[in-house]
Amino acid sequence: MREFKSKDFWRAVLAELVGMTLFIFLSLSAAIGNTNNTAPDQEVKVSLAFGLAIATLAQSLGHISGAHLNPAVTLGMLASCQISVLKAVMYIVAQMLGSALASGILYGARPSTISALGVNSLSGVTTSQGVGIELLATFQLVLCVIAVTDKRRRDVTGSAPLAIGLSVCLGHLAVISYTGCGINPARSFGPALILNQFKDHWVYWVGPMCGGVAAALMYDFLLYPKTDDFPKRMKVLVSGSVGDYDVNGGNDTTTVEMTSK
Repeated sequence: MREFKSKDFWRAVLAELVGMTLFIFLSLSAAIGNTNNTAPDQEVKVSLAFGLAIATLAQSLGHISGAHLNPAVTLGMLASCQISVLKAVMYIVAQMLGSALASGILYGARPSTISALGVNSLSGVTTSQGVGIELLATFQLVLCVIAVTDKRRRDVTGSAPLAIGLSVCLGHLAVISYTGCGINPARSFGPALILNQFKDHWVYWVGPMCGGVAAALMYDFLLYPKTDDFPKRMKVLVSGSVGDYDVNGGNDTTTVEMTSK
């Protein structure tokens, strides 16, 4: 209840809503503006639009909410015990609302000559293959998010938002030809809701969510374990008392949230 009554908590949820709305509007505007969605140069354009949008918004909103802007990232942070269950749920709700809002705005603002809205669909792959592709593409994204924001590291001196944006761009360049590159369930949800096109939609939830959790667990328990502070981080997960403990040392709650993205 303490977290629920906090102004910072609701500012963070609002930041996720605003950030997701801007992200979907900007990135899908580039996607539906293609005259030929399969042309290699157009795939590069879309990939860059998604990556630059995430990098820009992560830089702008990271200090407020962590700028997850992706339910798979939020679930990964939950699995890593860096946010509470309540915050994870509210973030995902805000992300889905933002995606639906942006998709509705884009649907009304698009030219009459364009009927598409960037709905993800499988192209030449089965649903099981699609799940695997989405899982691996999201795995590399969430792994990047957790790794570049790990305050225990002293070897990373560059821009974390830029690295995350490049990871999103990489995912699109790699798999956009096969699944349209969801790697973000909220991104897939908005256009599908507006056009009521939910064919194989479950693929874009199961794959990314599993990939996000797998990346968090592998990083925390195999690649770079946090065994010393894990009991305290579990307290954050169960009780939501983020203010009691900073996963990177100290009691600065802002640091906890910035490390989420």
